[in-house]
Amino acid sequence: MKVRQHLWFRRDMERAIELYTALIPGSSAGWISNILTDQPNGPAGSVKFAGFKLGNRSYMGFEAGPFDYLEHNSSVTVECATEDEASRLRYALGKGRPDDRGGVTDPWGIYWQFQVKSPAADVGTSAKAQPEHDGDIVAAKPRAAAA
Repeated sequence: MKVRQHLWFRRDMERAIELYTALIPGSSAGWISNILTDQPNGPAGSVKFAGFKLGNRSYMGFEAGPFDYLEHNSSVTVECATEDEASRLRYALGKGRPDDRGGVTDPWGIYWQFQVKSPAADVGTSAKAQPEHDGDIVAAKPRAAAA
């Protein structure tokens, strides 16, 4: 079974994919295809599909054509290693002020959310470290060897 996220673009899907794959490591453009017959969403060639990867995850893009006026509400959540990385992506994708949740809507109508990975998330998974909480600061301490 293969499950793939769909992103719906208002326009210029190819430009959007070029930007996304340039900004996000582990990304690549795949294929783009036009529907060559007239559709309710637009004339022949105006409706497009694409396959691409963002952060090693497969996506399909759909540019619905000039007659599709629905709001499809596509979104992507990116887990960032640092706040600087999240800020860089916010600016590159949104060019404006983020909303109250820190997300931005890009020029193609895709909503982007950014989560900064807490250092504590890695500490708990390490066999060599155990978290010690001191207020909001998380420090790693080596575990004592078992006797």
